[in-house]
Parts: sequence; structure tokens; C-alpha cells
Amino acid sequence: MNQTLLLRRAYAKKGLQKACTAGILVVLIFCMAGISLSQGSLEICFKEVWGILWQVVVQGYDSQNTHQTVILVLRLPRVAMGILAGFGLGVAGAVFQGVLRNPLASPTTLGVSSAAGLGAALAMILGMGVTGGRFLVVGNAFVFSMIPVLVIFSLARFRQATPEMMILSGIGMFYIFGALTSMLQFLATQDALKAMVVWLMGDLGRAKWQEILVTGTVLSACIPLILWKSWDLNLMGLGDEAARSLGTNPDKSRMILMVTASLITATIICFTGMIGFIGLVSPHICRIILGSDNRFLVAASGIFGAAFLIFSDLVCRVVIAPVIIPVGIVTACAGGPLFLYLIIQKKKRYW
Repeated sequence: MNQTLLLRRAYAKKGLQKACTAGILVVLIFCMAGISLSQGSLEICFKEVWGILWQVVVQGYDSQNTHQTVILVLRLPRVAMGILAGFGLGVAGAVFQGVLRNPLASPTTLGVSSAAGLGAALAMILGMGVTGGRFLVVGNAFVFSMIPVLVIFSLARFRQATPEMMILSGIGMFYIFGALTSMLQFLATQDALKAMVVWLMGDLGRAKWQEILVTGTVLSACIPLILWKSWDLNLMGLGDEAARSLGTNPDKSRMILMVTASLITATIICFTGMIGFIGLVSPHICRIILGSDNRFLVAASGIFGAAFLIFSDLVCRVVIAPVIIPVGIVTACAGGPLFLYLIIQKKKRYW
């Protein structure tokens, strides 16, 4: 009895530590958001930023107020999209790694990002798309990003694909879509090629409130479902046979989680372009800090991804101001060495 009580107390203490860590990351997001809103060609102090936001909430937006215009029109959409995109990509990366039981699984390695790039290339270079007008690039990127999901779903449904087969098929599609995109770039005009290269680098500067609303709506619908299935994600880590013996249908749960995470990724990528390494690095860092319990890991990966992306975007805007570097470059430059460091320093196996 005493041993059981001690185990319960240790488990509760561990859960409290994880919750505190998540709380610290949330505070970090607000701090990074305030710093990001204060930096730019017109510098506004950190304290004044929050005062201006509170003034807008209480009194409404005054278009004649320069500081309010700079924050609400130019900087806040960028920061808001950074929070949503970083959170969504971090969650999606944790889900992909947990479902496929592979530490290299991410939206990039599964071909979702490269498929979106091909769709955008068709729209920018050839003017071909499933939609028209200003939604041409966005619509194409979204539709094409769902192609790898359908292929993987079909393999699992009709060929009884294992997680290893899924990730290998994703890597194969990554190279196929990448090769087709490179061919279109080779044939493109100079202006179309420049627009395509910038899109492929990933950028938060194109964020508009309408796009932020769509992204927030998708996340609001998908994240609760993923968190609800996080215990099934833990059981799938033990293997399909063990998961079935514990009352979980791993095939059904795998498909629900894969489709949901892919929908999140597709929605974000079609608005921001290809932002890499968030979905790969965030789950690894949080796994080292918090462990492999997906009930905590999924949410923490999203929170860390949001903070990491806001920080990267801040670096983009201030490192060689007034020139703004595409955020995908900074996430790759920061995420690559960090990922190598984690691999070298990690002495304990987490998989």
C-alpha cells in the first residue's frame, strides 16, 4: 500500500513538473511576441506594446495612431501566424514521429511539404490550379499537399502497410515531388522563378487576418482530437499487437492521427510556404526535457515550436535590417546545428 502511494505521489510530482515546464514555455511565447512586436524600423518599448494592445481592446483601433497601425497592421499578423504555424508544425511533427515510431518522421520527410511546393510551382510558373484569383497558389498548395496523405492512407488501407513502409513511401514521394518542382523551376521565367524560390523558403510576411482565422479554425478543430488520441499514441509506441491487447485499434487511430496532422500541416504550408525543421526539432527537444508521454509531449512540442518560430522570425527582421530574411532560412540554420548537437550529446536512447 505504501509503495503504491509513493508511486502515485511520484507520478503526480512528475506531472506537475511537466505542467510547470509547459507554463514556462507559454510565458516564453508571450515574452518573444512582445519583443517581436517592439522591434522594427519604428522601435517601440516592450512595456508600451502591451499598453497599446490593451488600449485597442478597451477603446478600439485608431487608424490615426501610428504606433497602433504599425503593431496591428504590420507586426501582429506576422506574430499571430508565427504562433499558430509553429504550434501546428510542432504538434504535427510529434504526431508523425509517434505514429510511425521513427525519430526522423516530419512533414518534410513524409512528402507533404514537397507536394505543396509542386502545387505552388504549377500555380506560379504555369498558372495552372484548382482555384483561381488570389487563392490560386494557396489552393494548389493545399490540394497537392494532401496527395501524400491519400497515398499513405491507401497503402495502409489496401496493402496493410507497416509504419516503416509509410515513411519509406513518404520519402519516395518527397524526391518525386522535389524533382518535378526542380524541373518547373528550370523552365520558369526569371520573375516566376524568384517568386517560387521565396515561397519555398517560407515566409510569415504574407500573413493576413483572414488566413490567420482559417489557420486558427483548423487548429481549434484538430488539436483537441489529437490530444484525445494521445493515449492511443502512447499505446502504439508499444507495437500494434500490444496496443490491440490493451483495447486500442492501432490502424484506425493511426489513420485518424495521420490525416489530422497532415491537415494541420497542409493548412499552414499553403499560407506560409515551406518552413522546415520545426516539426523535426521541437518534438526531440521536448522529448528530452519531458519524456515520451505523448499526453504532455504533443502539447509541449507545439508550444516550443511556436516560441522557436517567433524567435526565428525576430532574427529574420533584425539581423540585417531593414532587409527581412525568409524565416525558413533561419529555422534551418538554427535547427540543423541544434539537431546535430542533440544527436551527439544524447547518451540515453529515447526510442
